[in-house]
Amino acid sequence: MENNLALVLLLSPFIGFLFNVFFGKKVSKGISGAIGTIAVVVSFLLSICFFAQLNQNGKGFEISFFDWIQVSNFKLDFGILLDQLSLLWLLFVTGIGSLIHLYSISYMHDDENMHKFFAYLNLFIFFMITLVVGNNLLVMFIGWEGVGLCSYLLIGFWYKNQPYNDAAKKAFIMNRIGDLGFLIGMFLIAYVFSTLNYTEIQSLVVKGETNSSLLGVAALCLFIGACGKSAQLPLYTWLPDAMAGPTPVSALIHAATMVTAGIFMITRMNFLFDITPDVQNIIAIVGAVTSLVAASIGLLQNDIKKVLAYSTVSQLGLMFLALGFGAYNVAVFHVITHAFFKACLFLGSGSVIHALHGEQDMRNMGGLKKYMPITFWTMMISTLAISGIFPFAGFWSKDEILMTAFHNNTVLWVVASIASIMTAFYMFRLMYLTFFKEFRGTEEQKHHLHESPSLITIPLVILAVLAAIGGAINLPGSMWLNHFLEPVLVAKHEAHHLGTQEYMLMGIALVGALIAIVWAYSKYIKQSFVPKEDNQITGFSKTVYNLYYVDEFYTFIIVKPLNALSNFFRTTLEPALGKLVFSFGTLANGISNQGRKIQTGSVGLYLFVFVLGICAIISYLFIAR
Repeated sequence: MENNLALVLLLSPFIGFLFNVFFGKKVSKGISGAIGTIAVVVSFLLSICFFAQLNQNGKGFEISFFDWIQVSNFKLDFGILLDQLSLLWLLFVTGIGSLIHLYSISYMHDDENMHKFFAYLNLFIFFMITLVVGNNLLVMFIGWEGVGLCSYLLIGFWYKNQPYNDAAKKAFIMNRIGDLGFLIGMFLIAYVFSTLNYTEIQSLVVKGETNSSLLGVAALCLFIGACGKSAQLPLYTWLPDAMAGPTPVSALIHAATMVTAGIFMITRMNFLFDITPDVQNIIAIVGAVTSLVAASIGLLQNDIKKVLAYSTVSQLGLMFLALGFGAYNVAVFHVITHAFFKACLFLGSGSVIHALHGEQDMRNMGGLKKYMPITFWTMMISTLAISGIFPFAGFWSKDEILMTAFHNNTVLWVVASIASIMTAFYMFRLMYLTFFKEFRGTEEQKHHLHESPSLITIPLVILAVLAAIGGAINLPGSMWLNHFLEPVLVAKHEAHHLGTQEYMLMGIALVGALIAIVWAYSKYIKQSFVPKEDNQITGFSKTVYNLYYVDEFYTFIIVKPLNALSNFFRTTLEPALGKLVFSFGTLANGISNQGRKIQTGSVGLYLFVFVLGICAIISYLFIAR
C-alpha cells in the first residue's frame, strides 16, 4: 500500500504533464490549469499523509523499486526515502507549488500557450519531488538535472523575446558548471564507498571505516554543485537574469524550490560535511560574502523583480552561512520561512505587474496601496518577515542564523548583520516606491488600476498568514523543528538558550532593522525621493547599479577568450585541417593518375618490367651478402 501511495505521490505531477502535452490544447485553458493544479495538490495531500504517519511512529520509509546498477562490488537500487528531511521539503514544495499553480490559472489566462506552461510547471514539480525523495545520490542527480532543464524551459517560456532566450541559456550554462562539480563529487564518493545510497554511506562514515583524503575533495565538489543551483558566488549571476520568466516561475523556481536544492543536498549529506571542517569553513565564508554582495546590489535596483531576486541570493547566502557552521536545522528553518514570505513577495510583485500591464520599474509606480489593498497588506506582512521584525517568521529564523554566526565567528556575524540591515532597507524602499505617495505611471495605466482577481489574491493571503506565523515551528522553548530533524542529523546542534547575551543579539538585529526602515521612510516618504534615471547615475552608485560589472568581467575573462578561441578554430584551424586532408586526397589522386598511364595493356612491357624487378631483387641479395 505504501509503495503504491509513494508512486502516486511521485508520478501525479508527471501525469499532469502528460495530459497537458497531449490533450492540453484540445481542452479549455481552465481545464488545462485545473488538471495541472490538481496533479500537484494530490502530491501535497499524500505528503501530508506520510508526514502524519511519520509523526505517529517516528520512523521513515525507504522503498526500493528495483535493482538498478551492479558493477563489480558497486550495487545500487532505484528507490525513495521518505524521512523527516524529505517529507518536510515535500510539504512546502508541493504545498507552495499548489498555490502557485492556482495563481497561474488567472495570471497566465491570456497566454495562448497556457497548456504548455502548466506542462512545464508539472514536469518541474515531478523532477523536484524526484530530487527530494531519492534514496541515493544518482536519483537525486536525475531530479537535479531535470529541474535545471525545466528552469531553462520556463525562463525562456516567452521565447520570441531574444533577451529572455539569452537569460535561459545563461541559467542553463551556469548550472551545468555547478553540475560538473556535483558529478565529480558523486564519482569520488562511489569510488570511496562503493555505493551512493545515503543510509549505507552514513553507516560507513559513522563507523569510521573510511579515512580517505578524497572525501574532502568530494565534499568540495558537491559544494560547487550547490553553488550553481543555489546561486552562490561566483555562480550567482544567472538568478537575477532568470526573472525574465513569467512571475509564477520566479516564485516557484527561484524562491521556494530549485534554489533550495543546494541546501537540501548539503543537509542530506551532513555526515560527509561534518568530517570535512575545511570545506565547512569555505561554505560559511562564501555564504556570508554572497549575502553581503547581493544585499548591496539590491539597494539600488529599480526593477521590482530584480530587487526580490537579489534578496533571494542574499537570503540563500545566510542559509549557507548556517550550513558552514554545521547548523543544518537552522538553515532548514530559514529555508521554510523564506519559502513562505519570498513566494508571497514574488506573487505580490506579479499582481502589481499584472495591474500595470507589464510595468516592472518602481520609478513608474507609487500610490498603489489604495487600489490594491490585499496585495499591499500581504506584501507588507512578508516584507516585515524578511526584514526580521518581531514576531514575524523571518525574525525567528534569521535570528537563529545570526546567533549561530556570533558564537562561531564574530567577523562573519558582523557581515551577516550588515546584510540583514540592508535587507530591511531595500525591502521597505520597494514598498514605499510601489505603494506610497502618488502614482507616477501613465494616465492610461492609472485609469485601469485595480486589485487582482481572487485566484491571485487567495494564494497571497495564505502565504502572508504563513509568513506571519511560520516561525512558530521553532520558537525558543519548544524547538519543534530541531527535535523533528534530529534523526537525520548526525552531529547535534545545540539550541540557543535565551539569556542576556541572546536577548542582546536579538535586540541589536531588531534595532538595526528598524533603523534601516526609518532611514528608508525618511528618504522615500519624507523627502519623496525617486531614484534617478539610468543615465543620471554616477560614481560608486553606478558601479553597484551595474552589478559591480561582474557580468562584464565574466565576459572579458571567459566569454571573449572562448569566443576568440572558437573563432580561431572555425576560421583558421578548421580550414587548415581541411586543406591538409584534401592534399592527401590530391596526392593520392596524382599518383594514381601517373600509375594509370603505365597501365597500357601490353603483355610484353609487363614481362619486361617483371624481369627487371627480378634482376633488381637478385642483385640486391648478392650485394647484401
